[in-house]
Amino acid sequence: MKKLQYLFMSLSALLLATPAFAQDAAAAPANQWVPLAAALGMALAAGLCGLGQGKATASATEALARNPGARPGIFLFLILGLALIESLALFTFVIIILKVK
Repeated sequence: MKKLQYLFMSLSALLLATPAFAQDAAAAPANQWVPLAAALGMALAAGLCGLGQGKATASATEALARNPGARPGIFLFLILGLALIESLALFTFVIIILKVK
């Protein structure tokens, strides 16, 4: 019964909110929020990539401390993982630059 109530509440909110999106496009400029959204998106992407790189480096350091003989394999996967994490930030930067122009 509770799930059904949540379903109907969600549907009613969606149906009542629909006219809000039907406003005239000339009322507010469409590109007003693009620079702010771009800055927020890049900050979020860079921050989360930094957290991911820190966690990957910490895990690799812990793995090397436990098993120093596995250094070549751990180093290879560490560099690969860090490159992929950094590429996410660069992809975000490219997408933001393309959207702002």
